[in-house]
Amino acid sequence: MSFPKIFHLPPLRVLSSIHNPHPLLCFIAPPIVPRRTLIQSGYRRPGQPRDDKLPWQKISFDFWKGLEGIKKHFRLLKQEFTDPWIGPEGKPILEHMLEQNRVVWEFRGSESLEGWTVSSDKEIGGQSEVYLKLGKNNTCFLHGTLCSASPRDGETRYSGYCTMRSKQPLASFDRKKHFDWSSFNTLHLRIRGDGRPWMINVTTENYFSHQKDDIYSYFLYTRGGPYWQDVKIPFSKFFITHRGRIHDDQHPLWLDKVNTIGFTLGDKADGPFQLEIDFIGVCKDYAHTEDFAYEMYKRNPEV
Repeated sequence: MSFPKIFHLPPLRVLSSIHNPHPLLCFIAPPIVPRRTLIQSGYRRPGQPRDDKLPWQKISFDFWKGLEGIKKHFRLLKQEFTDPWIGPEGKPILEHMLEQNRVVWEFRGSESLEGWTVSSDKEIGGQSEVYLKLGKNNTCFLHGTLCSASPRDGETRYSGYCTMRSKQPLASFDRKKHFDWSSFNTLHLRIRGDGRPWMINVTTENYFSHQKDDIYSYFLYTRGGPYWQDVKIPFSKFFITHRGRIHDDQHPLWLDKVNTIGFTLGDKADGPFQLEIDFIGVCKDYAHTEDFAYEMYKRNPEV
């Protein structure tokens, strides 16, 4: 029986043909899920059951909570309409053009910590702990304990990290809102640490789905001791990484659509740690003229 004739058979004979397949059908390989799909999927801790709930089943419906949300979104929508009449980001146009320093995050109360989130390797079964609170000097105080012992699940090989990251700013009706730092070229921080090296991570808006884990990173070295440390890092020094691996094809940081900034500790030195942050801002350093610090490859080289 030829392969094209199967589709012209009666239903009963088609079923018999499926149970006793034609020799040509044995060479047809079953569909295989691409490995990229598995890599780009969300993380699930080994041994944990799969969450098969639909998105709307995870929402807790509350009438009064929804009413407060509607008020908040219309208040933000009103602000979006009134701010452009004053100037960019609600500032006069002359002040915006001559602005050389801008404080983006300043910690002066417990409400300033609500825009930040912390996480550690406990999410994958590790033993590190991280906490965020308001310091004695009315600053952001990040502390905890780092443990690089990997979980005993038979799959996770590396562990030992603690992170702190700002939340994605949202406009009215939960639309993404971005920071525009295109007028600046340097990141400015005032910190006080314990001598450990940290990693600063900046995320920007993506144009393709496979770029959702791309992060621009650079090192932050703390001196330790009781004195505050003013750190200025040019944006040209940031390099792009994907899940901890450095890209071969580097390009400058996209400053017009910055989403979040974060700090990661993973120096494999087990023990307590602390990092105190006064403010995080951006500035325009006219002495810095470098466009990009790393080699860039031409996609279409000239012949």
